[in-house]
Amino acid sequence: MIDLKYSLVIEATPDPNFFGFFSPELQGFTGAGNSIEDCLYKARWGMEEHTALLGEQNLPIPEPNPNPIIVKNEERLAPVA
Repeated sequence: MIDLKYSLVIEATPDPNFFGFFSPELQGFTGAGNSIEDCLYKARWGMEEHTALLGEQNLPIPEPNPNPIIVKNEERLAPVA
């Protein structure tokens, strides 16, 4: 498992090769990946970059969560007509 500093929500989309993700604890942090594993990898490095950017802009950086959780919605959504 990839260590994350913040909780993560991964959501399926109507496209079987596309997942979205965000952290409810890290405002403004979102991303996309081609699989759940890809989302986890991108989220780990993206969180590092996001917090570094917040620091550069003198914005508040949330304390890392000592027990982050990962929520996965793997159920495909029906395409919107």
